[in-house]
Amino acid sequence: MIADPTDILAWQRLSENLTTSGRLEQHDPARLAGIGVKHVIYLALADHPEALPNAEGAFAAQGIGYTHIPVPFAAPEEAHYASFVEALESADGPVHVHCIMNWRVSAFCYRYNRERGMPEAEARALMEQQWVPETNDHSDAPTWAEFIREK
Repeated sequence: MIADPTDILAWQRLSENLTTSGRLEQHDPARLAGIGVKHVIYLALADHPEALPNAEGAFAAQGIGYTHIPVPFAAPEEAHYASFVEALESADGPVHVHCIMNWRVSAFCYRYNRERGMPEAEARALMEQQWVPETNDHSDAPTWAEFIREK
């Protein structure tokens, strides 16, 4: 098996079938295909200056499915999370989830892992490898602290 492309910004392997990262570059769809990724979920806005241009086409060219769930950083909603769960659970094969910094993704995966029975400490430790929403000095940190709070 080909090694994980750990030089991708904020790369993280959460399980055999789930990897995450921050922004991707033009050569990354082929690299993800090379490690067996079958579906990509993107949680940031398409018009972000660091977004992968023509992402859907780039992944399609590699035979990788693509779901875009545009989550405004200042306003994550339950509907975004529901779409994420649906996309993740309906994907056929290994999934890679990314945004720009792996902050949105780590929060979404934290909730998902916790809700699917992963022990709280383990789920939180995985998220905190990327960021800690409650203590981050970003102005939107309180929004994210509320988003990850157990419902």
